[in-house]
Amino acid sequence: MRQKKPRLIVTFETTTMALKMEKKCRAVGAPGRLIPVPREITAGCGLSWLAAPEERDRLISVMRDGEVIPQEIHIL
Repeated sequence: MRQKKPRLIVTFETTTMALKMEKKCRAVGAPGRLIPVPREITAGCGLSWLAAPEERDRLISVMRDGEVIPQEIHIL
């Protein structure tokens, strides 16, 4: 059976903010991708950013510099 790895999920209140996150991450080469919000979480817009947990500090820096406002940050 396949074992689940921990993953970092960043949720957003609006689709605009999720798309802004994607644009900023692509611009600086930050890891991750947009995914639908996992069932275990509820979020405003239905989109979230998926990345490895060890990328948390880097993504927080990208969000701060890019004026991206996350709703919540989860490790699942």
